[in-house]
Amino acid sequence: MQSEAELIDFIKNGYKTYFPQVTIDCVIFGYHDQQLKVLLARYPWINGWGLPGGFIKIEETLSQASVRILKERTSLDDIFLQQFHTFGDDEDRLAHWHLKYFPHDYKEMFGADNWLLKRTISIGYYALVEFSKVELTPDFFHDEFEWHNVTDLPELLFDHNEIIEKALATMRVQIYHQPIGYKLLADKFTLPEIHMLYETILNKKLDRRNFPNKLMALGILVKLEEKRKIGQHRAPFLYEFNKEKYEEALKKDVVIVF
Repeated sequence: MQSEAELIDFIKNGYKTYFPQVTIDCVIFGYHDQQLKVLLARYPWINGWGLPGGFIKIEETLSQASVRILKERTSLDDIFLQQFHTFGDDEDRLAHWHLKYFPHDYKEMFGADNWLLKRTISIGYYALVEFSKVELTPDFFHDEFEWHNVTDLPELLFDHNEIIEKALATMRVQIYHQPIGYKLLADKFTLPEIHMLYETILNKKLDRRNFPNKLMALGILVKLEEKRKIGQHRAPFLYEFNKEKYEEALKKDVVIVF
């Protein structure tokens, strides 16, 4: 975690390295215990919870910035990452928004024209990660992290509840065009496990007989000889994704009808 001196230097001089009024907010989805979860971060300087994010360096692309920010927070870089919306309509993002969140003596300490006090526009990205592989790394913007079920979220800072709702809606549309489950499951899984994943994401029941056939028809699932024993008389076969076919399906935007 960065020191207090580094934080103060960032507050005073960060505009020399980063675009001052554009941020990236990351909706990081993970799947655990048959629940779709989203990663929340605590902002110690305003004592509230929101989405992990960060600023874009002046000399990096949006894609480079989003990958860097995700890796800094989760230690992962091989992830499904999708830009989905730009946020700037919420009144909290207009002039004087800082009065609601920043410490009352902030302007006295750093000046009324400090770059962090100005209106910001946020570019939303959502990411899909395997829950067990995430290694969370605090910094001076986020000193604590928690995973929350998407159906039971607290009231968040800024317009971050709206951002999560938009990311979830986007993912539910894209799941019919892209086989996105690859990044949410373990390397090997059973058909009931991927079936439950899709039901959880879509928040609806799917036909157990037809569902696996739809994915198998795309050629993205490989049936293994290995089985998982889950009871005295139950040992379903394990499956894994064919990564080459999976990447091809992502590029083609196939339509999956469940």
